[in-house]
Amino acid sequence: MPVILGIESSCDETSASVCVDGVIMSNVIANQTIHEAYGGVVPELASRVHQQNIVPAVQQALLNAKVSKNDIDAVAFTRGPGLLGSLLVGVSFAKAFALAKGIPLIDINHMQAHILAHFIGDKNPSFPFLCLTVSGGHTQIVLVKDYFDMEIIGQTLDDAAGEAMDKTSKILGLPYPGGPLIDKYARQGNPDAYKFPEPQIPGYDFSFSGLKTSILYFIRDNVAQNPDFVNQNMADICASVEKRIATILLNKLQKAAQAYDIKDIALAGGVSANTGLRLGLQAMAEQNGWNSFIPKMEYCTDNAAMIAIAGYHKFLKGEFVGQDVAPMARMAFAPQPPKGGAMVE
Repeated sequence: MPVILGIESSCDETSASVCVDGVIMSNVIANQTIHEAYGGVVPELASRVHQQNIVPAVQQALLNAKVSKNDIDAVAFTRGPGLLGSLLVGVSFAKAFALAKGIPLIDINHMQAHILAHFIGDKNPSFPFLCLTVSGGHTQIVLVKDYFDMEIIGQTLDDAAGEAMDKTSKILGLPYPGGPLIDKYARQGNPDAYKFPEPQIPGYDFSFSGLKTSILYFIRDNVAQNPDFVNQNMADICASVEKRIATILLNKLQKAAQAYDIKDIALAGGVSANTGLRLGLQAMAEQNGWNSFIPKMEYCTDNAAMIAIAGYHKFLKGEFVGQDVAPMARMAFAPQPPKGGAMVE
């Protein structure tokens, strides 16, 4: 019954988790509120707060799991991708802990871990399955053949879906983080109130730069006619933007599922917490006869449970790294698709 300590520090959440024989026993997340005043994550501040939070987070995770540090068999940590300073804190702690206890180190790709969050709990997809992975900086359709045999068959050519959400929230004057607020307002609005363009990109790739520009011009032109346009129509704007982003993602996912003839379809990453996207996937799954899989909300955003479960499966394969391991701000895990495409109305 291997006991894995998971460490996540890729951005602005300091998280620690304990996994015992494939079962998550604790998942502690320390969020950073210091970035709210700046309208986004400040890397240097993030790394400093990680240093303050990591020891208490690990201690609380051990207490919640009712295990001691002497029970840990291996330490799994996020090696990348992410903010280098933030990653350095987690990697350094993991290396020191493993060295002090004489136990193995397991490096984890953050994006792979988002996908492997689907193996927390009893309802798991069967291989092969497709996973739409959407986070702040990544938008990917991944063909998952095995736990660590994954192929990116489509991805964004420029901005990610999460970045489109963040940019929209700034244009609307919403405080950081804006994604949850767009979700909240969208529940009260009409998703068909305004029409935004859908990018026409070949294959399974995405593009969101043109959509961001169209939203910016839409707000600018309407505010010029009515200075109070945004406040008067906030719910409808958010609902319409959310619907367009969701349809862009789901239309590509449906195209890939039909081409690969795969019925198990999963959603992962921080943006998978968006209500409109979750409901859209479930509706599309019913229409197409898919088996849909979405992690619990606590496992959608950055968390150490997904690192711990990924570490557990690597532990079973005996895949460890040495003390010379270093964090990687960019860390690809699959072949990159070709670029191309254009935006049309």
